[in-house]
Amino acid sequence: MSRNTLLDEIIPAGKPWSGILEPGQYLSIVDLEGQQGVDFLCYNADNPEERYHAPNTLKAIESLKLTAGHTLYSDVARPLFTITHDSCNGHDTIAGCCSAPSNQMLYGVENAPGCRENFLSALAEHGLGRKDIVPNINFFCDVPVDGNRMAANVFVPGASKPGDYVSLQAQMRVLAVISNCPQMNNPCNNGRPTDIRVVISRNPWNPN
Repeated sequence: MSRNTLLDEIIPAGKPWSGILEPGQYLSIVDLEGQQGVDFLCYNADNPEERYHAPNTLKAIESLKLTAGHTLYSDVARPLFTITHDSCNGHDTIAGCCSAPSNQMLYGVENAPGCRENFLSALAEHGLGRKDIVPNINFFCDVPVDGNRMAANVFVPGASKPGDYVSLQAQMRVLAVISNCPQMNNPCNNGRPTDIRVVISRNPWNPN
């Protein structure tokens, strides 16, 4: 591991992860095999009542999709992260996370936990819980919107290729929470959840 790299970890398919970044550090999320959805939340690590806020973020960026140059804002309109690199060029902000109840509602499957359950597991390690889950970002996911309608299955197969990655720079001391999505009932993972890689670095990270 280089001097620039503080953490370099593989998150297995379907598993959660969390970590704290100091201001100025970079979080890079790598889609190792392509077409893998990554659900993401973030919080002020010193005061988790301040957390990612989709409406503030979408109003500021004037778009439904996130990409390089966009900032993730909190519920009190302060920057949490800025996206510095995006090889996939666009990530979903509106569909939220899957869960056992939503999988039963939408697809008629029972006992199929999802990203909500992963979030609960990761958040518990930081003294947080159900009330702290807010509408999240879905990296490497596409949710087409035509007028007032979403696509019939909400998600369509992602366009990410093996090795695509997104990097975010922390704008404060931030708690980042990830669910490497286990979903198999819609196309967000192309029917086959796979591993991802998470890197925390002092300076901008390059996989080469």
